[in-house]
Amino acid sequence: MMALFIMLAPMTFPASAMDGDLLLEILLEKGILTKEELIQIKAEEKKREAAKAAAQTRKKPEIEVGVKKEKQAVVKASESSKKKSGVQVGYGKKGFTLATTDGLFKTKIQWRTQARYSFPERSDPRNKSAFEDNEESTFELRRIRLKVGGHGYRPWLKYYLEVDWQPGRDFDDDSEAASARMIDWRIMLEKYPWAKLRVGQWKINFNRERVDSSGKQTMVERSIMNRVFTIDRQIGMMLYGRVNPGTLLDANYYLGIFSGGGRGMAKNDDDNMMYVGRLQWNVFGRELKWRQSDVKFHKKPTASISFGAYTNKGKCTRWSSGGCGNLSGFDKPADVKDGRYQVSGMQVGSAMKYRGFAWQHETHWKRVKDTEAVAGGRVTKLFGGYFQAGYFPHSLIPFVPKPLEVAFRYSHVDPNTDAGGDMRQEFTTGLNWFFAGHRNKLTLDASHLTLENETPGLKAYAEQRVRLQWDVSF
Repeated sequence: MMALFIMLAPMTFPASAMDGDLLLEILLEKGILTKEELIQIKAEEKKREAAKAAAQTRKKPEIEVGVKKEKQAVVKASESSKKKSGVQVGYGKKGFTLATTDGLFKTKIQWRTQARYSFPERSDPRNKSAFEDNEESTFELRRIRLKVGGHGYRPWLKYYLEVDWQPGRDFDDDSEAASARMIDWRIMLEKYPWAKLRVGQWKINFNRERVDSSGKQTMVERSIMNRVFTIDRQIGMMLYGRVNPGTLLDANYYLGIFSGGGRGMAKNDDDNMMYVGRLQWNVFGRELKWRQSDVKFHKKPTASISFGAYTNKGKCTRWSSGGCGNLSGFDKPADVKDGRYQVSGMQVGSAMKYRGFAWQHETHWKRVKDTEAVAGGRVTKLFGGYFQAGYFPHSLIPFVPKPLEVAFRYSHVDPNTDAGGDMRQEFTTGLNWFFAGHRNKLTLDASHLTLENETPGLKAYAEQRVRLQWDVSF
């Protein structure tokens, strides 16, 4: 009988508990099993089931621990992957982009060129001989720029570099005088919108027309006023920011101190510095960017009114992309002693964009005091300005192509308000065709330029000029 018990005991396990009990009851009825043997078999079965349950209970925590460790390993690997950030490459409106996936570093690289044809004068005639000289046709690459900008270590720690491969010269110089040079280099700390710091060399935020990029202008070139009144690029530092955004008191401010020697001059010729300030009121609580033409078609009116002023003592009576220079009638910087000229100026300007219409204007006053004893403290006062308007007529006349803009500009310069016969004026009309906004456009403008005759009552000197330019960025 014991042999039968040994054989039957394992048979009960593959079957369900109910089937095993039924089989044992049948064997009991047929007399094959005794009641004592039945009790013994069931007791043994319970022991086996208890042992099996205990084994499964011990195994479960081991599985859970294994899964938990696996998850922790995945998380750790993910964090390690983030620390070992990769690099993303792309192309956008500001050229080619290299950026780390953690967002801490980004570099943008862009090329820009201007191919220009001018007739009969490539620059702005400023005196009688320039108005009466021979006519010339000029083909040139007016600008070839390499721009590199981005941020490093933190998104608010920014930098910008710009190299001009052709020409690195003044607007009035010939192309043969060209040489590549660094025209912009700066570092910006822009963590707080209301207080930012910029250090380096750049076009100082004094007047809008000069700060507007040459690649984001409405006309082929800036007005005749620019050469006389701009303070151009300087080396120094500036505190700037925007306060009360979106309110009636929305404004931008700029306060800077510079060497005063112009582009490429890290030191001043004496212990005097150039001081510059600008206050811009954003009339409708929206900031107007430093660019011309309403390419983005502002659906809400966006406007600004500005006031700027500066003062400097040094060798310069004017500034340009070529650096420190002199106005007509003043000695060249190389020929004068340190700190000879006390120069100060101020401007009032306005600008607006709305539904394809763009307007901007500036009025300038400038004062130059010659401190040399021989000059006897001579003071020269200059006055000038411009206003410019552009419009995309498609919104008003649907059959006019959408990329077409028409524009007009008037500018005037009086180089000495105490003398006569020297007033210059500019009347320019222009057409723009935007292939891809300012990044790819064709501009045609025609100008009527005049110079007041030194003899009262006689007709002014005049010249007509036509320019065609393709401006493209890659």
